[in-house]
Amino acid sequence: MLNSLELFSGAGGLAKGIEIAGAKHTAFVEWNSDACKTLRHNYCPEIVFETDVRHFDFQKFSGVDLIAGGPPCQPFSVGGKAKGFDDERDMFPYSISAIRQLMPKAFIFENVKGLLRKSFADYFNYIILQLTYPEIKKKTNNWKEHLSELEKTHTKGNYQGLQYNVVFRLVNAANYGVPQKRERVIIVGIRNDFNIPWSFPVETHSEDALLWTKYVTQEYWGKHSIKPSKGDLLIMETEKRRLLDKYGFFPPTAKPWLTVRDAIMDLPNPQKVKNHHPEHYFRGGAKSYVGHTGSEIDQPSKALKAGDHGVPGGENMIRFNNGSVRYFTILEAKRIQTFPDDYPILGSWTEAMRQLGNAVPVRLGQVVSADLINMLKSPNSAWNGKYS
Repeated sequence: MLNSLELFSGAGGLAKGIEIAGAKHTAFVEWNSDACKTLRHNYCPEIVFETDVRHFDFQKFSGVDLIAGGPPCQPFSVGGKAKGFDDERDMFPYSISAIRQLMPKAFIFENVKGLLRKSFADYFNYIILQLTYPEIKKKTNNWKEHLSELEKTHTKGNYQGLQYNVVFRLVNAANYGVPQKRERVIIVGIRNDFNIPWSFPVETHSEDALLWTKYVTQEYWGKHSIKPSKGDLLIMETEKRRLLDKYGFFPPTAKPWLTVRDAIMDLPNPQKVKNHHPEHYFRGGAKSYVGHTGSEIDQPSKALKAGDHGVPGGENMIRFNNGSVRYFTILEAKRIQTFPDDYPILGSWTEAMRQLGNAVPVRLGQVVSADLINMLKSPNSAWNGKYS
């Protein structure tokens, strides 16, 4: 079985997706104590290393097939200070060091959309080129000089050392069946001696397909035994005409985006049913105000964020059609992030929501890694034995 090493594991969303896709985890490296408690509860405790990645001995895991993880996003997040390379929390250099030391068959990294901002263009190119040529080390403290060296190597085209074929894409998790509009940058690299022609999976879900079921066939409302909201009724005819003009009488070929209601439809109201599930309990105090409105129940959720009361758009609240709001329960937030119900997230509500807000949706991790893992496991992969 293909084995994986997880860096910056958090609660294990990417890890769980990779596991479902067919890999076996050999180690988790995570510094947050609460996240490590979650990992130890859901996996073998002996493979969870609660430590700073800067001090981790990677050589103990020589022969690992896949390295995956989500380096801290704060250096590149719109909501952060956006210091990039100058932020001490930038862990891409240590991710690249892990690749250099272990030479895995492939790697998968995830980060925020902000990584693609124009202000980070040079540094993002620097990250990609370092991942492409991990053995070309920086000779000075000036990363731009190192970038120039890597660019020369890349354009010369005759490099014979360790090399990865690297691709990246900004993806929306909702387009892969996650009930959440979560845009993230996914970076995938495959060692070039495996000659694997991999590409990002085709999107399977779309917004138009959801709107078709709401405004053309109206089957969405029937499925949930509810009536359209006043807002939906106001735009129904306009949207119906738009969709019919665009698609004719044939519906979009993709599946509908999944909504918050789709994700939690079988869960009881936590204010009325107290003991349905240990992670499904009501938390009071949710308030709606300008710019802090929550996630509409008949849309995919806003991207969950690592916070509680203070998240900018009220991402950790459900907004019902009557305008009322309440906080997601931990179980509901897990559904939004496509974790299995039987995968406990340990800690208080605040801490659990922080872990979930930082997580990669499990389904996204599974979809992105599935074909790659199958190709790497295939006895027909065209490995030429260049790196041993």
